[in-house]
Amino acid sequence: MRMPAPEAPTVATGEADGLSRRALIAGSAALTLSPFAAAAQTPARKTAPAAKPADTPAPEAKPAEAKTLKAAPAQARLKPEPAPETAVWRLGTETAPPVLRIKLGEAVRLRVENATDKPLALHWHGVRNRNAMDGVGGVTQEPIAPGQDFTYEFTPPDAGTFLIRPLVVGGASEPAGRGLGGLLVVEETTPPPVDQDVSLLLQDWRLDETGALLPFGQVAFAAAAGRLGNAVTLNGTVIPLALAGRPGSRVRLRLANACNARAIRIRFDGLKVYVAAVDGQPADTFEPLKATLPFAPGTRYDLLLDLPKEAGPAGTITALVGQGLPLATLNVAGEAVGPAARGPIASIPENKRLPSEIRLQSAFRRDLLVTGGVKPDRTKPGAETPYAGDPQKIWQINGASGAAGVGPLFTVKRGQVVVLTIRNDTGFPQILHLHGHVFRLLHLLDDGWEPYWLDTVQIPEGRHAQIAFLADNPGRWLLSSTVLERFDTGLWTSFEVS
Repeated sequence: MRMPAPEAPTVATGEADGLSRRALIAGSAALTLSPFAAAAQTPARKTAPAAKPADTPAPEAKPAEAKTLKAAPAQARLKPEPAPETAVWRLGTETAPPVLRIKLGEAVRLRVENATDKPLALHWHGVRNRNAMDGVGGVTQEPIAPGQDFTYEFTPPDAGTFLIRPLVVGGASEPAGRGLGGLLVVEETTPPPVDQDVSLLLQDWRLDETGALLPFGQVAFAAAAGRLGNAVTLNGTVIPLALAGRPGSRVRLRLANACNARAIRIRFDGLKVYVAAVDGQPADTFEPLKATLPFAPGTRYDLLLDLPKEAGPAGTITALVGQGLPLATLNVAGEAVGPAARGPIASIPENKRLPSEIRLQSAFRRDLLVTGGVKPDRTKPGAETPYAGDPQKIWQINGASGAAGVGPLFTVKRGQVVVLTIRNDTGFPQILHLHGHVFRLLHLLDDGWEPYWLDTVQIPEGRHAQIAFLADNPGRWLLSSTVLERFDTGLWTSFEVS
């Protein structure tokens, strides 16, 4: 539902190509991978309430002993036999990437051991974290050297679905491309009633004919679309992943894109899904038009759906690549769920820890220009001009490539509203992630807004977007590309909140 502009300049969210709601509609902590049965919920929101104190989470738990997660070499079957298994890296001992589940108000205490031969840090993508725990090696922490460990300890302020991604200045693509990644699920105090809560992490892999990972660090990839894989997994399993539920059951699907570079669209064939949260934050639940959603690296969706009451195939989640690439199949089997007293699908309770509006009258404003990379060769359709510049500084924001020793682009006082106008003057769509905060996406053509928050935005080539956020989290924070080859070669900047 679109809301009229208020009398004073305020915003509740906005529009940029591909990620506004209008575009969406148009187009004790434990490591576990098992479904989770949730409790009852409140009815859907119709309008945003007045500003309130922070939502009351569960009482903060006494920190438990830190759990250990080792990043280490492993083997995975990414091509069918007789091809050999692929040498990969893995977080933990399971084939599937880890899903760390906690309740709102509980603390994360995780000791990460680095048994690889590269420096590591784990970024908690989407968590409004305290700065020292944001997990950017070379900026917010020293990278974890091979053979060393680091303990992440923080209490997430928000419920939601968040990515765990390796992020080290100049060295993020290889750990991710070798398989390191996971999810943090922070369950609501009053979650929606579902029979299964299933997390799905999308990754892709660039393999040679034998199934081995192709070399990393190619300038041609970094200067163009990034490292696009030719094999795809969901939860570490070669697609399509088979999912099953009981007849008449309600399912919550948490989808996250952890690919190095691949931005796709996904379609829900035979499935009537409702988007309940975007980038971890609740939305006014809606059904996407044509059952299709954009799905760029770093993006997360929480979806709710009711399975049919009859046993048999229910539908497919399909990536719109080529003729269509089935990612997962849903089947109905087993004993039917009894008559439900839970009512129709409705919205997840709103996050009262976020402001109900952002006032723009006295906002700090800054223009950002993204440049670099190769340009398409217009004389040869589909071709690109070779990149001939510095391979460590392929991309720039306002003329500077991100590097560990570069200072912040700007500094603001805590509590300042910030409006950034980001123009993409490159030959490729750019996907950017705001660390430590969430933002509203301002409409470019009118004064309206859309009722949800984001932390990741996709900006088509030659276009621009405006984002607005309340800089309420002290520290030095990044605005960074989620295409990790671009991040490694300069596509990030930072700002300071004092």
